[in-house]
Amino acid sequence: MTCIFSVWFFLFISNQDSKAVEQGYLLAARGLKRFTYHELKKATKCFTEEIGRGAGGVVYRALLSDKRVAAVKRLSEAKQGEAEFLTEVKTIAKLNHMNLIEMWGYCAEGKNRLLVYEYMEHGSLADNLHSNSISWDMRFEIATGTAKGLAYLHDECLEWVLHCDIKPQNILLDSNYQPKVADFGLSKLRSRGGLNDSSFSKIRGTRGYMAPEWVYNLPITSKVDVYSYGIVLLEMVTRKSPAAAFQTHENEGMKEHGTVATWVREKKNIAASNEEWIKEIVDPMIVGNYDINKMEIMVQVALQCVEEDRAARPSMSKVVEMLLSFEDDDQSPCA
Repeated sequence: MTCIFSVWFFLFISNQDSKAVEQGYLLAARGLKRFTYHELKKATKCFTEEIGRGAGGVVYRALLSDKRVAAVKRLSEAKQGEAEFLTEVKTIAKLNHMNLIEMWGYCAEGKNRLLVYEYMEHGSLADNLHSNSISWDMRFEIATGTAKGLAYLHDECLEWVLHCDIKPQNILLDSNYQPKVADFGLSKLRSRGGLNDSSFSKIRGTRGYMAPEWVYNLPITSKVDVYSYGIVLLEMVTRKSPAAAFQTHENEGMKEHGTVATWVREKKNIAASNEEWIKEIVDPMIVGNYDINKMEIMVQVALQCVEEDRAARPSMSKVVEMLLSFEDDDQSPCA
């Protein structure tokens, strides 16, 4: 019996090793480099320059041997086997869109699991929302680019991908302030031929950005990302944290725990004009420096995205269509 078990175990391990080797060859063919742990430890100066924390890991700035600056994410959990990890890396490597972060390589050595990405010079949207670095026009472009990236994940790539943690910290900005969706640490990757509903063993996401489906244990679809995106839009407009408590009117009194969406809807409904309610909700840093028509469409899109009923939310492809159609109208010649 012991002999049989030993043979089985040897064959199982050999099969896992051969799968890992095969996956490694496929990833190399896709242009992904397999780094050694020593290489990345040296490139990150022993993991000393932290530039961010995301789902399941810490991100460090690195200078690679070819002099490229990179972002190295060191995963905090290493429960996966190498073959399983490489399968997921291969899936992420298939993603190819100008508004998604680009992966350059990986490390799977012992219990160490690391991902190597392009470095984004201007950090995250969260970093920039609290400075004067992004104008109103730039915010609108960031909103549109982010929507394009998410639409690709949901509708265009070979795998059906739910990000599950859309927030300003996971929208990175390159040297031209073009947005790229990053950090797929909580993402759900499924075959496009599968069902559109998905079950999860635990709640995923960040407080304030999570759709009601997570709380009520409803089937999870791409509409959870749509909801989170809507909250991000409202944060870009108001510069108010969605985790904060908002005073809203209720039965002639004041309610202390309204959401940012409830607060914005109330301002919109009771105002005498568009100019009035927009002026009340807009980020003070951009007061007087925005296109009121663009602002109105951006808020309308956001409020549609954060509907409690997921069926009432638009798809990300529809969001892109709404934003781009406004841009087309805005650029059309006068009659």
